[in-house]
Amino acid sequence: MNAFEVIVLGLVQGLTEFIPISSSGHLVIFQQLFGRESDHLFLEAINIGTFLALLVYFTPKIVRIVQDIFIRRQFTLARNILLTSIPAGIVGYISSDFITGSAFFGSIVVVMITLFVIGVLMIILEKLPRLSPADDGETLSPLRAITIGGAQMLALIPGVSRSGSTIIAGRLMGLSAKSAAEYSFLASLPIMAGVTFKVIVDEPEYLVNNAGMLLLGNTVAFISGLLAVRFLMHFLATRSLAIFGWYRVGLAGVIAVILLVQL
Repeated sequence: MNAFEVIVLGLVQGLTEFIPISSSGHLVIFQQLFGRESDHLFLEAINIGTFLALLVYFTPKIVRIVQDIFIRRQFTLARNILLTSIPAGIVGYISSDFITGSAFFGSIVVVMITLFVIGVLMIILEKLPRLSPADDGETLSPLRAITIGGAQMLALIPGVSRSGSTIIAGRLMGLSAKSAAEYSFLASLPIMAGVTFKVIVDEPEYLVNNAGMLLLGNTVAFISGLLAVRFLMHFLATRSLAIFGWYRVGLAGVIAVILLVQL
């Protein structure tokens, strides 16, 4: 993998991890365009950059959660984040070998289908019925938090999008678009921390041998990720997910045409 490919993949990871168009799906597409097999270790390792971007952006909120736990003894938001993280964390841990070794999770056909299906949901989201309004992640009931966690579990499938699935679920659970996005990102922190810890513990030799490539990829992912999460939080303050849904449907259509031409 050369420097140009690393920069492109880092940029794709940073922009699409938070904008709900699926980082895993886009990385599968770009790696196939480069004519390479999916390097799952590299893709997991450049999650470090986007994880750090999220930590930096939400530092004030994270500090408040820590203060709630240890000073104010208020555990509601931390509890909800934990409940939302559990389903994807358990399934991801148990099935990690299957996910990285299965052709299903590296299939561009799977990406095409999930891009389309979730895209349609985003387009019609504002017309779907939803539960009574909730102000933010702290006011969610435990059942609603677990339901959002179920949606986050689906994001293990490439093309679904972790942020997209949890924002959709958050909207259906009564959150505003902006509150759903904020809760989605906060609830992804434990999962991203787990992925980062796993890579560091399990693959130290890979990290050392590819230090230069990973430093470049993570730097690009960090900068682009920070810009992406800032953009989305401001965007969803006044707009819906529909434009991202149309992008996903359009991209699925382009992939379908390319696959048909190649037959």
